[in-house]
Amino acid sequence: MKTKTVLLFLLIVGIAKAQNNPQTTPQDSIQKLDEVLLKTSVIFGNKYQAKNRTGSSYYISPKELAKFNYTDINRVLRTVPGVNIYEEDGFGLRPNISLRGTSPQRSAKISIMEDGVLIAPAPYSAPAAYYFPSVARMDAVEILKGSSQVQYGPFTSGGAINFVSSQIPESFTGRLKASTGSFNTSQLHAKIGDQKGRVGYSIEYLNFNSDGFKNLPDNSNTGFDKNDVVAKFRINSKASKTFEQALDFKFQYSDEVSNETYLGLSQNDFNTNPFDRYAASQEDVMTNDHIQFMINHQMDFNQKLRITTTGYYNGFSRNWYKLNDVVVNGTKVGIADILERPDEFSNYIDIVNGSVNSDADALLVKANNRDYTSKGIQTKLDYHWSGEQVFHDLEIGLRYHYDEEDRFQWKDGYSIIDGEMIQTTAATPGTDANRISSANAFASYLMYKLKYKKLTVTPGLRYENIVLRRENFGTDDPNRTGSNVSTRENKVDIFIPGMGFNYKFNNDVSLFGGVHKGFSPPSNQEGQKAEESINYELGTRFNFKGIRGELVAYYNDYSNLLGSDLAATGGTGSLEQFNAGEVSVRGIELLLNYNLMDNHPKFALPITFGYTFTDTEFLNSFGSTDNLWGEVNKGDELPYIAKHQFNTSISLEHEKFELNLNGRFNGAFRTTAGTETITDANGVTSNFIIDFSGKYHLSKYLSITGNIINLLDETYAVSRVPAGLRPGHPFGAYAGLEVRF
Repeated sequence: MKTKTVLLFLLIVGIAKAQNNPQTTPQDSIQKLDEVLLKTSVIFGNKYQAKNRTGSSYYISPKELAKFNYTDINRVLRTVPGVNIYEEDGFGLRPNISLRGTSPQRSAKISIMEDGVLIAPAPYSAPAAYYFPSVARMDAVEILKGSSQVQYGPFTSGGAINFVSSQIPESFTGRLKASTGSFNTSQLHAKIGDQKGRVGYSIEYLNFNSDGFKNLPDNSNTGFDKNDVVAKFRINSKASKTFEQALDFKFQYSDEVSNETYLGLSQNDFNTNPFDRYAASQEDVMTNDHIQFMINHQMDFNQKLRITTTGYYNGFSRNWYKLNDVVVNGTKVGIADILERPDEFSNYIDIVNGSVNSDADALLVKANNRDYTSKGIQTKLDYHWSGEQVFHDLEIGLRYHYDEEDRFQWKDGYSIIDGEMIQTTAATPGTDANRISSANAFASYLMYKLKYKKLTVTPGLRYENIVLRRENFGTDDPNRTGSNVSTRENKVDIFIPGMGFNYKFNNDVSLFGGVHKGFSPPSNQEGQKAEESINYELGTRFNFKGIRGELVAYYNDYSNLLGSDLAATGGTGSLEQFNAGEVSVRGIELLLNYNLMDNHPKFALPITFGYTFTDTEFLNSFGSTDNLWGEVNKGDELPYIAKHQFNTSISLEHEKFELNLNGRFNGAFRTTAGTETITDANGVTSNFIIDFSGKYHLSKYLSITGNIINLLDETYAVSRVPAGLRPGHPFGAYAGLEVRF
């Protein structure tokens, strides 16, 4: 499978040919591939490198991303074993991703990167991913699990995901993709780039918008509009220079307006019409913008030594204006509690659905207004050398990082009259939450790779030194005079070791595994301990008569699992973390690939099958006020983690056209900790969703594209958080054109 050579710094012609057909790669090419120096912007750079790690890893190539042209990251990651996801809005605007049983809420327990740089709004102090990179503009997606993830902290319990953005091409190229379809959904994606002599550039624009598939009583828009702009510029040193150098600049800007809400439906209303929205959510809207600056300097001293340094700045501002509480006769109740117990709060439900008129300030709409900053500098030294039968690689990384979350929030009061919301009180900004949380972090790691004959061993050590702070100005001081400011601080100083191995019996069978320390930073609560675990894995990669695959078993032993009070999980949104104690997570991951028409001169018929088994268990009892956890007893299973899930796909490929069919089974999961059988009353039941895509190439410059989401038009629930039941994407058909030059 071809991958873009621009993802690698050093790739000779013979190596590129080997990558195009790795299962028939001669042994001498394999040795050379091991010596490739990768950019800091990638983890693997190609599928071959991913398949030869000492830890479990997966590379979603440009060709695989182009198959379905997904704009929803949830659908992209469903193909990867070991990934657990619960959806929220049906379009993947704010995904909830778990790797190997980590808490999925807002993807806050995994290291998310774009081009090797942490991309969560405030990765240390407030990692909940209210911003997420647009997968539609990516060249590749890299998922790393297992021992070698100590290179990519701070979160090392489950794994890391790196998004590889569109690269500067080697010659003048351009592409324009446009599509439209159901729910007035459309996409426009344009990019152009060139490289001449020492200078290269690329410019990219992406727009994705929809009217949404949910229905408000006043027929107002429930969709979104997103824009992305990315520009890159590169200058290389003269060929005559002693040291080869390259300087890269990257600028990215995005904005979003989405008429999304935290307010779901009660069970009865979901059963009646799952795509309805209550009248009290008509004012709900998320507005945000994100900006990124990156500068990257690479120096190749020779073919064995490279030093790469990256400076980065990410700024993110967002205000999610949404219904938070309902007041009846002076008693305030949060929307999560109302939807969880609608019979108990029937008079509140009547106001929420607009069936009765309310008093002034009966509906409290919260402006979750926050500004985030994430900036730092990181450098990586990569040096390798070899002997007659031995290969060594030493990688050293350093990073200094600062991030902060600035909360400046308020709650406006509304009444609802004849189904229409009318503002009755305009609150003063800063009177609901008025504080700054920040983190200073120094991280370093050392990874050594020793390859002797068929055995590869990779011991590694990561170090994290983190200072977490909070300044709370108080809701009575919106001008931030500091008259009653309170501060707190928490410090973390930790070593994170790991060890992996890979033994290659021959070109068809290898055994790999490892053990490493799992870590997740605590909050700024004084004295709070970090999340820690010991993680083990053992797996095999194989090629048996054309059936290529991977089978992995893992066990994560948590000594201290941390839960977070997120509004997205029905909590208060304070972000305070709490100790959930000892937890065990174990699982099996299986991936199989086979081409049914491997020897056909004109057609290919590849099929894939991936299966994930995840078993979780609390090893102690505790109580929490968070709706996601509830009262936990020893032996309970973690919520929002499906025990069984699988994904299968089949494609018919020809030089003139391709047809792709993908089916995914999402297993049932419970929505609070427990052991009882999962039903509609206590969880989200299983579903099986089929997607279809096709392309017809009119010429090498022009193609017609088509996609169908949820081909069988299954109606299914995806979660019960933030508040109430939420539906998945219904049947949607989309058609478009793709122009290349």
